[in-house]
Amino acid sequence: MTEIPEHLLKRSKDRRSAMGGGSADEPASSAPAKAAAAAPATPARAEAPKPVAAPAPKPDPAYVRAAKERRKIPFWAMLPLSLLPVWAWMYVRSVQDHPEKVEGPRAVGEVIYGKCAGCHGAAGGGGAGRQLSNEEVLKTFPAIEDQARWMEFGTEKYKAAGIAIYGNPNREGGVHNTGSYGVMPGWKGELTDAEILAVTCYVRYDIGGADPASTTYAAEYEKWCNAESPEYAALKEGKTFGDPEFAAIGTEPKAGSDKALTMGG
Repeated sequence: MTEIPEHLLKRSKDRRSAMGGGSADEPASSAPAKAAAAAPATPARAEAPKPVAAPAPKPDPAYVRAAKERRKIPFWAMLPLSLLPVWAWMYVRSVQDHPEKVEGPRAVGEVIYGKCAGCHGAAGGGGAGRQLSNEEVLKTFPAIEDQARWMEFGTEKYKAAGIAIYGNPNREGGVHNTGSYGVMPGWKGELTDAEILAVTCYVRYDIGGADPASTTYAAEYEKWCNAESPEYAALKEGKTFGDPEFAAIGTEPKAGSDKALTMGG
């Protein structure tokens, strides 16, 4: 029997020792057991923590609870509610006092007066032209015919006729000299005779302050400025200041004429 050399036996032991983890003198089967014993022990699995209950929410303040519990406006009610401002406006309009509706020559004259407002002011307070409000126009023209005639012919016609004073020569506060305060245009040709009468009525009764119910102006108002005025109706139907019935207005001023003082009669 051949003897195994010593160096080969030693090499075999060393190899087993390296592979098994034991010493060279220990049997190979014991190496795995030692390796298992030498391995660190696996820690025991920790128990999962129990969930912590969340704190109870704080109760809502009283005003928040009231808002949440308040009944909401139904959708169908939104349309009626949106119309409330319109209803309120109509109600206020219905209980307000409405100004008297003016018809006839005064209503027409109010529109035409826009041509006069640039000089005499929107309310007749004066400016480039004389003041008409606060009865100033009535002091100058006590008779409506005088005023209508002045409006028809204006400053140039009066100056050409040599008439130095227009209107009332005994005027309270002093007479008005022709051409002393700007130039009054003559409206003949630009306005119809009916329109000249209409604006004359508006100036006297709506700006000048004449009272149609007073004894001073009642007869004049009924004849010339009432909504049913026969004179105004005749002018609208085609008559003019040149017709005999309007001679006190339509006669053109002439030098030396008595109309230089009072043209209404």
